[in-house]
Amino acid sequence: MNHTTAQLSMTQKFFLFFKNIYRAIFRYGKLPQDAEGQSYAVFNNLFLHIHSVKVSKHSLRFTYTFGLGIIATILFLVLTFTGVWLMFYYFPSATEAYNRMLDLRSSVDYGFVLRNIHKWSAELMVVFVILHMTRVFFTGAYKPPREFNWVIGVILLLLTLGLSFTGYLLPWDQLAFWAITVGTSIAGYAPIIGPPIRKFLLGADVVGQEALVRFYVLHVVILPGVLSLFLAIHFWRIRKDGGLSHPSENEIPAKGVAQ
Repeated sequence: MNHTTAQLSMTQKFFLFFKNIYRAIFRYGKLPQDAEGQSYAVFNNLFLHIHSVKVSKHSLRFTYTFGLGIIATILFLVLTFTGVWLMFYYFPSATEAYNRMLDLRSSVDYGFVLRNIHKWSAELMVVFVILHMTRVFFTGAYKPPREFNWVIGVILLLLTLGLSFTGYLLPWDQLAFWAITVGTSIAGYAPIIGPPIRKFLLGADVVGQEALVRFYVLHVVILPGVLSLFLAIHFWRIRKDGGLSHPSENEIPAKGVAQ
């Protein structure tokens, strides 16, 4: 029996509203059988649209990628979630930052677990990004037409290291203080750009309140935002380049074979 929108109850209107949203996102209630329908389904699906319409079977093998890029992305999402949660209890003050870290261990429910999840996820993300780029290098996935995405990957690696470096100071303990002191001193020796970079990071001649605020802003706003932007570009380029690379792209043609 058909009903007009005016005749529907509030509950029916509520479910109809979300049903329309669901259809707008997923488009298909069942999988299409022909190639044209499958391609159209991918183009019109919010979640499938980030993938290429067609991919190589070889690239789907777990032993080809080991899921390193996906793991690094998941770790970034975990860091985002736990980082926002930690911001509720942290204050970037030279007189309070360390005490706030102590409060996480004693006064906040599961605060110690939360901080350690954030800490270990940050360290693992650095490891998995490096492993991911190593895999890309040894499988030749940086070659044309994917050389631009390789550059994006290098930028993402630098941003990941920058996030790790800026987050190291935030606990404001002796280890963090002297590590950043040494790190910024080494950066200051770089030709031409070294002193300005050190001045920008510290805001003074020594590690103090100005440095803590700057590292905090870089760690929770600027670097995550820039990394998210380049991560979106990274996924977009994977799709535009036809998905992950496969061996046939990297084979060297026999001598005398026309290109």
